Amino acid sequence: MHLAESSMREYTFSVYIVANAARNLYTGMTNNLEKRVFQHKNKELEGYTSHWNICRLVHSESFDDVRTAIDREKEIKGWRRAKKIKLIESKNRNWHDISEGWCDQPSSAKSLVPRRTTRSSG
Repeated sequence: MHLAESSMREYTFSVYIVANAARNLYTGMTNNLEKRVFQHKNKELEGYTSHWNICRLVHSESFDDVRTAIDREKEIKGWRRAKKIKLIESKNRNWHDISEGWCDQPSSAKSLVPRRTTRSSG
């Protein structure tokens, strides 16, 4: 095993869309979707989403590569509202909160710190 292999980190990046009851939208990207949704729901992130109570997770996509996730986030943010709605409704017709039933607090096992991939020797 190479030294580089033993210190490799495994990441999952999520591009997500949250909405409020009036269907105002916000698109973001994170490496910890559960924690980020918790932050939106508890208004821990000052600004647009907390002011307008935008905290219902209505769409998410996962990526292994940060650059791909950033590019996708920028792509969606560049779309007109109608195209974003079409994306949401293609998988979530009724705009259900897909984070419903998640823990009230983020799992301590899913922190913003990347997971380290370890391999046992022998």
